[in-house]
Amino acid sequence: MLAKLFLLLTMLLSLGQDTLQNYAEEMSLGGNLFLINRDYAISSDYVPNDLVKPNVQMTNSNIKMRKEAALALEEMFQAAKAEMNYTLVAISGYRSYGQQASIYERKIKNAGKKAASLLVALPGCSEHQLGLAMDLGCKRNKSLTESFAGTEEGKWVAENAHRFGYIIRYKAEWTEITGYSYEPWHVRYVGKEHAERIYELDIPLEYYIDQLREAQYALLERE
Repeated sequence: MLAKLFLLLTMLLSLGQDTLQNYAEEMSLGGNLFLINRDYAISSDYVPNDLVKPNVQMTNSNIKMRKEAALALEEMFQAAKAEMNYTLVAISGYRSYGQQASIYERKIKNAGKKAASLLVALPGCSEHQLGLAMDLGCKRNKSLTESFAGTEEGKWVAENAHRFGYIIRYKAEWTEITGYSYEPWHVRYVGKEHAERIYELDIPLEYYIDQLREAQYALLERE
């Protein structure tokens, strides 16, 4: 892992201050790289201002995402159909703070607080509130379980989501870093450029953001 991070940092430093400044803007709230997890939360009143309904097959008509992410999701669904005749299904996109709170409380009642903390994000700590995450399924599997990873559709998503700017956010081997258990159905939009790097290096978003910050600091110290 250290070798991967060193390689990433070296590459980022070669991009220059202007590019890294653009990345810094993407890391702010409203940007595609904004990091949200148990350590970085957002306010209860945050709502993206460009939510739209993606033109894809979905389990209900109320599913929305931010516009850029929605367009990329449409491209991914179309490619899955054109290339492999796979039909992906959108199950859950944007969720408000209140909706996330209800889901979290329900999980506590059903599974206990310890299990809930690994399985469901606290309100204010969910990528769904950013409007950049989507939970996916397929015709045969819409249950949001690890079994999605074993379906042909799930395998295709894992191998191709980066082509459309998405990453598999919560891998099993990253639980101690992300704070959440394995979710092969949860994809997060970060933009094609960043998704391709994250996929190739096979690192969690937390590490990617850390290296971006390190590169920014390093270049500032050179000035």
